Amino acid sequence: MNEINAGAAFEAASTGAGRTGAQILVDNLRVHGVKRAFCVPGESYLAVLDALSDVKEEIELVVCRHEAGAANMAEAHGKLTGEPGICFVTRGPGATHASTGVHTAFQDSTPMILFVGQVARGHSGREAFQEIDYRAMFGTLAKWVMEIEDPARVPEFIARAFQTATSGRPGPVVVALPEDMLTEAVAEAPRVARYSRAEAAPRADAMAELGRMLAAAERPLVMLGGGGWTEAARKDVRAFAEAFGLPVTVSFRSQRLFDNRHPLYAGHVGVGIDPALAARVKAADLLVAVGPRLGEATTGGYALLDPPRPAQRLVHVHPGAEELGSVYQADLMINSGMASFAEALRVLAPPAARPWAAWAETAHADYLAFITPPERPDLAGVDMGEVMRHIRETLPEGATLCNGAGNYATWVHRFYPYPDFLSQLAPTSGAMGYGLPAAIAAALECPDRRILCFGGDGCFLMSAHELATAARHRLPIMSIVVNNGAYGTIRMHQEMRYPYRVHGTDLANPDFVTLARAYGAHGERVVETAQFPGAFARALACEGPSLIEVVTDIAAVTPQKSLDAIRGTKAHARS
Repeated sequence: MNEINAGAAFEAASTGAGRTGAQILVDNLRVHGVKRAFCVPGESYLAVLDALSDVKEEIELVVCRHEAGAANMAEAHGKLTGEPGICFVTRGPGATHASTGVHTAFQDSTPMILFVGQVARGHSGREAFQEIDYRAMFGTLAKWVMEIEDPARVPEFIARAFQTATSGRPGPVVVALPEDMLTEAVAEAPRVARYSRAEAAPRADAMAELGRMLAAAERPLVMLGGGGWTEAARKDVRAFAEAFGLPVTVSFRSQRLFDNRHPLYAGHVGVGIDPALAARVKAADLLVAVGPRLGEATTGGYALLDPPRPAQRLVHVHPGAEELGSVYQADLMINSGMASFAEALRVLAPPAARPWAAWAETAHADYLAFITPPERPDLAGVDMGEVMRHIRETLPEGATLCNGAGNYATWVHRFYPYPDFLSQLAPTSGAMGYGLPAAIAAALECPDRRILCFGGDGCFLMSAHELATAARHRLPIMSIVVNNGAYGTIRMHQEMRYPYRVHGTDLANPDFVTLARAYGAHGERVVETAQFPGAFARALACEGPSLIEVVTDIAAVTPQKSLDAIRGTKAHARS
């Protein structure tokens, strides 16, 4: 926000002309630099919608078709920009629908503020229409949950919401807005300044100890992940890795943090990990984990690193002090924000001897071998490995790939090398239905980038209605729907544990091409691998949204193993 607009907002919030709680709220969104908000309208916060109409040239209001979509768009906006994604939903069902986006923001350490309408203050505690105790509901899903009772305190609480969402370990904040508070006018509200992100910085002795540990290592490995990253921090970490010649991995769905084409890149430590990389993580004598929580998905169910004391020497850097030591007792724990830590790396001088040179070279060679799609002549339907190979070879520079959850995503994460900081939007929370809302947020924020949304037939239909939002804004988003007629991930686990006893995992799908066209999008179906290049070229040429339905064989449930191979051992044991 420029100083003139900020000053106008200050003046409006502090004069005696009488401003309602809703007007003061919008004044302070302007103060904190908000340019876009996502919503599904509701009568509980009509006063906010009215106040937003007065500043429609400053704050774009994106109206969504479901609160989960709106919350996921806000979360994706926070991932892309580092500024809190803003979402407005109504009370009761609106809040419960939006909770999935809040959960994703929490697990992904993404700054976000969810504003929820609430019953009138005089009706509180009576189980009034759609009343929910939001402190109880969101208490374990958000960094902070509060309800504003006094319109004069709106500036104070909004400032704290922005500060909390962005400082330390970033995350979501939930603010409840009683309906009558929003319409109550006050003569004066305090003036506040725009929030300023606060983060811890590493101590000099901790950085010196890190240098000594690196000098003593023979098989070091760096792992990047978590939230709170900036483009500058990413560049500083790359310079550090290059100076020391260190192999770099990334945690679950964090490939955007290091150029996957770089000769020091060693791969993705997450679901569908390369067995060679899993062995490398176990064999490392020093693991420097910068940013990730070291959760279940990244540690292979806490098997790659044994809690509470891993076999590897462990350096854990994290912006949240409460995370350090919570699962793993690291040899060196550094409480620091990513930008501060990355900048502090500049003081470290690489050792004269680097015995890990061959270790790093082999790590990258293993990665290159792993991203070569295996041939699957035994399976029917489209070969997703070849689809991803074509996308990798033909997609123009400056693309953002978005996905939700499902086995289809293992092809995307494995076979596409993410090159830059804006190239990936994916939920570490494992939330289905995330891809299309994230793609909409990306297309609005980054209009010059090509945006691709991947979804399985199960995942995509959890937010397919947001095609209406994409069509309304004429966003050139390409959706690639991988249709295998099943909830593929659950079917895989079902066949592992109960082979040949398929129940509850098959799907009856609509005609995805007709569905896309009904929303005003270009649609095509691909049933053979050879058809994909032409369909992809036509979709790339679209000025608005497009959809390619890719029909695959459920037997090809993973890039490596068929369902027959997955059933194998247990089926044999039962026979």
